[in-house]
Amino acid sequence: MTRQRWRLLGVVAVVLVAVVAAALGRSSGGDGAAVEAVGSTPTEVSAATSPETATSPETATSATATTSVLATTRTTLAVGLDLVALSRLPDEAAETWQLIVEGGPFPYDRDGVTFENRERILPRRDRGFYREYTVVTPGEDDRGARRLVVGDDDTVFYTDDHYASFVQVDVER
Repeated sequence: MTRQRWRLLGVVAVVLVAVVAAALGRSSGGDGAAVEAVGSTPTEVSAATSPETATSPETATSATATTSVLATTRTTLAVGLDLVALSRLPDEAAETWQLIVEGGPFPYDRDGVTFENRERILPRRDRGFYREYTVVTPGEDDRGARRLVVGDDDTVFYTDDHYASFVQVDVER
């Protein structure tokens, strides 16, 4: 992809993220948390508070740094997915996350295999970027439908319907 196309994609991503950030600010009581686009450009791009100031990835980053409305807490979101605290998911999701942090051992042979993102719900990345792990479902005889999917950039996603939908997971909460 040419540099000009990457720059155009970056501008589009910044404007889109600015709109999402503005909407989140209104719906969450205006706490001003910044939202960052993931997977839209070769580098992560911070959104300014208004589309008018977001004319390129470079100006968006500097505009974000100088915008007084932004809180110190930053939330990284895959565009279009809800962010959910790990503590709000089933207890088994936290148990699986702990196993991932510790490096195993995992209860299923398929834990840690490449997640291919065939559904194209998660941001598109090169093959091998995502790994999937089973979240045990009590009462199931097999692996069930629940999974944590972890990206090489430490983004974490959860599905409870075998990849039909995802939420992004904030593992710090």
